[in-house]
Amino acid sequence: MSGHSKWASIKHKKAATDAKRGAAFTKIIREITAAAKDGGGNIETNIRLRAAMQRAKEINMQKSNIENAIKKGTGEIPGVVYETAMFEGYAPGGVAILIETLTDNKNRTTAEVRNILNKKNGSLAGAGSTAWMFTKKGLILVEKNIIKEDALMDIVLEVGAEDLKSEGDLHEITCDTTALENIKAALKAKEVVWQTAEVTMIPNSTIKVIGSDAKQVLELMESLEDHEDVQSVYANFDIPDEEMQKAS
Repeated sequence: MSGHSKWASIKHKKAATDAKRGAAFTKIIREITAAAKDGGGNIETNIRLRAAMQRAKEINMQKSNIENAIKKGTGEIPGVVYETAMFEGYAPGGVAILIETLTDNKNRTTAEVRNILNKKNGSLAGAGSTAWMFTKKGLILVEKNIIKEDALMDIVLEVGAEDLKSEGDLHEITCDTTALENIKAALKAKEVVWQTAEVTMIPNSTIKVIGSDAKQVLELMESLEDHEDVQSVYANFDIPDEEMQKAS
């Protein structure tokens, strides 16, 4: 799991830059619209929408933009209809990849995702090729300098955490998706600030990659993340800290 967590941390640190160039705004607006379309505009009953709105607030998105995105999803005002499309593939070193997109043109997105993979020595695979290698979980990352592992464990195990690992400069909390909000609430009550908290796809096992393969995997991940239609990219790589820092 460590490779996945390291990538989640890198993405978090890039968030400010992404927000400045508008990429993060575009992706979150799409997610809010799609969430409202699928589950309605009430955040009390629509967990996906509540999570998307929280992400929007974290990058200081204007309230009016959030409200308009919800109204487009519920049909109160006209807007583009987005559909979710999942792609499966492989990166250098045999790393398995899942790519989650929101698109208004699946054929275009398929061609562009395939092109990115091919350019970075990856390949698109058929449905079911890699999805079985991942499990949907809640993931929370807390910096070690915020709280000690034992104290953190006392807080999160009581409210549904399944596992707590400490690696590098981060504590990694995993849980069932239904327990994520309870854990966040418990941490907030104890004034413990998390680096990132999200529903994600965690690999059941990892593949260690080093050298040129590691560099190419990270370049592929970044290229996919930068595509406007791509919401999330999940992979089962495990790259040593020193190579991760060098490449990122």
